[in-house]
This record gives sequence, structure tokens and C-alpha cells, in this order.
Amino acid sequence: MSSHPGSVARVPPAPTDPSLRADCEQCFGLCCVALPFAASSDFAIDKAAGEPCPNLRDDFRCRIHTELRTTGFTGCTVYDCFGAGQKVSQTTFAGVSWRDDPTSATTMFQVFPIMRQLHELLRLVAEALSLDATHRLHGELQSTHHRIERQSSGDARAILSLDVESERALVADLLRRASVSARDAAGGVGADHAGASLLGARLRGADLRRATFRGALLIGADLRRADLRGAELLGADLRGARLDGADLRDALFLTQPQLDAALGDHTTRLPGSLSRPGHW
Repeated sequence: MSSHPGSVARVPPAPTDPSLRADCEQCFGLCCVALPFAASSDFAIDKAAGEPCPNLRDDFRCRIHTELRTTGFTGCTVYDCFGAGQKVSQTTFAGVSWRDDPTSATTMFQVFPIMRQLHELLRLVAEALSLDATHRLHGELQSTHHRIERQSSGDARAILSLDVESERALVADLLRRASVSARDAAGGVGADHAGASLLGARLRGADLRRATFRGALLIGADLRRADLRGAELLGADLRGARLDGADLRDALFLTQPQLDAALGDHTTRLPGSLSRPGHW
């Protein structure tokens, strides 16, 4: 449990399920093949969905992995499949790759982005379950987690038939209630910036404790030394946001890809479940 006053209490401190963390050694390079990208500040080239990236080696590893940022592939460094890659590779398709069985390629590439959404939902629901103040929602959270886990364990045909958008909507409402409960218990719900357009906003040193930034656009925002303890950041776009010296302890529903897309330094204080990005 966190020790600073007014913190969002968690038991356990952070979701640690290894199945929700990418294990590229067990994946068939699915994010490098299944997903499309366009030449931009994030990617040096255009690539169609289902087309292998030219940097993908025969062993499904990236030949420029240590040079992605310097060679124009920053977008690759801020992507996280939440363990969907190894789930599709080793469970859904039983360890048989799209190279070994080309007839499975199209289906495998269609399943992967659906699985990625399911695993992201599992990660967020697991975090909600770790919050002390959501105990009244634990039954609903547990049943939701079990339901999504069952869905993710189905065969390819079953996964492709899922109504993922409806599932996301149900989970979004459940997480909203969990967020309100946690923030209220930690000292009262803060300001509501849900869905706000805060591109380049000057929020340096601001007291943003227990505020909600759900789905907010914080691209390029100046959040240096801002106090974001207990703030909800579900779906917030933090690309290029300055987090130097910011306090993100106990921030709710913040994910590693969001952090990886932002800019911070050694003084940025992070939730225990997340890692300081190497490019900081």
C-alpha cells in the first residue's frame, strides 16, 4: 500500500500478470506484419497490413531493434501488444507460424489486433481489481475479467466473431466507476478534463491530483513538475508531453505505451508497475 497521504491504495501494488506483458521471443513478429503504418514522424516508410516489415528477420526479430528511434521508426518503440502476440502465436495457433503455414496467415493477422484489444482490457480490469476502494465492484470486475479471459482463449473463428466494441463499452463504464471510487476514497474526485483538448497546454507545476484526463489530448502538453497523483489517464494521448519531475505515483490506468510516447527524466515519479522509458 502507498504511504503518502491521500494516495490511491492498491492491493497488490500493481498488476503483474506476465501473460499481459509482451514476450517477443514467443511471438511470430505479428506487430511487424499484421499492422499497417504510414510514412510519418513515427515511421520511415509505408507498410500495408499483412505485409512484413523489411526490417523483420527470418527469426521474427527486428534487425534494427536498437536503432529504431534513430532510423525513423519511433512508432515501433511506443507500441505494446500487452502479451497478445505470444497468445496468438503459441495458444490460438499452437506454435505454428504464418511462415510455416501460409494458409493461416490472413486469419492470424486478423486475430492479432482483436487479441491485443482483449489483452489491454484484461490489463486495465486487473488494475481496477488491485484498488482497495473498488471492493464493492470486485464481483463485477472478477466476472468481467473471467469473461474476457475466456473470450481470448477461444479458437480463431470464435475470436473473429466477437463484438469487441460492445465489450470495450462495458469495460469503459466499469472502469469509470472504479476510477470514481478510488479517487473519491483518496481525498475526493478532482477536476474533470475527460475528453478535453489540451494540446500544448501549459500545466507546469499544476496540482492535478485525482483529476480525470480520460481520453484527453495532451499532445505536447507541459506537465513538468505537475502533481498527477491519483489522476486517471485512461486513453489520454501523451505523445510528446513533458513529464520532467512530474509525480505520477498512483496514476490510474496509465500504460507503458503512454509513458513511452511522452518525454520525462530521472526525476519523474512513476507507478510501481511501469518502467522508466530508455529514451528519457
